Amino acid sequence: MAQIDFQHVDTWVFDLDNTLYPPHMRLFDQIERKMVDYVIRTTGVDYAQAHHLRRSYWAEYGTTLAGLMAHHGVDPVPYLVEVHDIDFSVLDPDPELRAAITRLQGRRIVYTNGSAPYAERVLEARGLSGLFDAVYGVEDADYHPKPRAEAFDKVFTRDGLKTQTAAMFEDDPRNLKVPHDLGMRTVLVTPEHEAHDHVHHHTDDLTGFLTRL
Repeated sequence: MAQIDFQHVDTWVFDLDNTLYPPHMRLFDQIERKMVDYVIRTTGVDYAQAHHLRRSYWAEYGTTLAGLMAHHGVDPVPYLVEVHDIDFSVLDPDPELRAAITRLQGRRIVYTNGSAPYAERVLEARGLSGLFDAVYGVEDADYHPKPRAEAFDKVFTRDGLKTQTAAMFEDDPRNLKVPHDLGMRTVLVTPEHEAHDHVHHHTDDLTGFLTRL
């Protein structure tokens, strides 16, 4: 059934964090700690309050950065550099995932709420460099984050992507609502199944899912 559902797809859009690497590698834990430190330094609150702000801004705005920009006038450029200055050695190369993505016919894109330079480093650590026709970060959406409609509009317009023949793979179900409404095939990549009307498929094994297409 999955294979039939994707026969028309000629553009494959992948989120980055916890999608092109599994959550158990816990790379994003490092970024979250950096974010909390940044919130403490920017707002002067204690650790517990900073952790709460990080989570609440993410929930309300899509990213902690968007909340910091809205409420504290944070400059996104140094913020993105600082929070992505982490240890990438926790990531392992994945030749099977590389082979599965290589077999996809059409254009292959990465679109992340992180920065594009950060995404390139993740792809390098995962052995996925050179596979993608484009890598877009939040800066390419003028710092509007997924799941905002304007974020997708800016990136997809920049790319020239035709949503009716595209698919998107994401670990955050919120970020699949707009792609679904735009006519894209949507795949939620999470360890546990979550049912959502705007999610066409779910997998806890991205490599296996792509191999079956």
